[in-house]
Amino acid sequence: MTLRRTRNQPRPLSNEVVAITGGARGIGHATAQALARQGARVAIGDLDGDLADQVAAELGVGAFGVGVDVTDNAAFTAFLDGVEHRLGPLDALVNNAGIMNAGPIDAEDEAMTARAIAINLQAVIHGTREAVRRMKPRRTGHIVNMSSAVSKVAGSHCATYVATKFGVAGFSEAVAIELRGTGVEMSVVRPSLCHTDLASGFAGLRGMPFIEPEDVAERIVETLQRPRFDVPVPKRLGPALWLNQALPFRARMALAHLTKADQILDGIDAGERAAYVERVRADT
Repeated sequence: MTLRRTRNQPRPLSNEVVAITGGARGIGHATAQALARQGARVAIGDLDGDLADQVAAELGVGAFGVGVDVTDNAAFTAFLDGVEHRLGPLDALVNNAGIMNAGPIDAEDEAMTARAIAINLQAVIHGTREAVRRMKPRRTGHIVNMSSAVSKVAGSHCATYVATKFGVAGFSEAVAIELRGTGVEMSVVRPSLCHTDLASGFAGLRGMPFIEPEDVAERIVETLQRPRFDVPVPKRLGPALWLNQALPFRARMALAHLTKADQILDGIDAGERAAYVERVRADT
């Protein structure tokens, strides 16, 4: 991102080259649409290449979509190479691809555990590394890593997902320290429960309202325009996330019981979630 800005001026996104993983559905799709409206040139990488291409066609000129398995490091690198070949130097990467397993840890399939870690964390690490290698020499760029509110408020029966999102947040903070003074920005987005396939079948939790993909997309656009590291969605969730992490463990356990975070599986509609589970298992 080559344009300088003052403290109060939003960074223009017109003609900026932005790559989004998992961009054919949910938050990724909404983010691609929001960025295209800002005039950005958007590249969508998704496991479903046909859907990625379809979404890109809907976005119009300057967008393209391809199939990519982000757990394949070579394929992920090739995707970013393709972005820069077709659109120009990468201005921003949104590491959005992710899956969530639901159920007690002692019943979780090992293949699903490995798949979640590979997509949610290892791919974020690789994508970030590749983006830094491209952006740091140019002293400009922005990496947006998708974490979750559960990176500060753990809930039961999705332990692997929680672990990956804690990991994304900690990894991103460490890299942000490395990047200080390089001109490359780092942001971590922490959405509440969102109406996407990933959260299908889940009931809401006290104090953590459901939001829409467009809400997250709007915050990502704002963050690219006015960079900041920590991005809770909705904004009002920020103080609660901070407070929870400031509390000692016993107090957090009591709060988890109060918000029913320790009973999250009891509120899952297995029938409503079945299609998502089937699709994710088919990809392992």
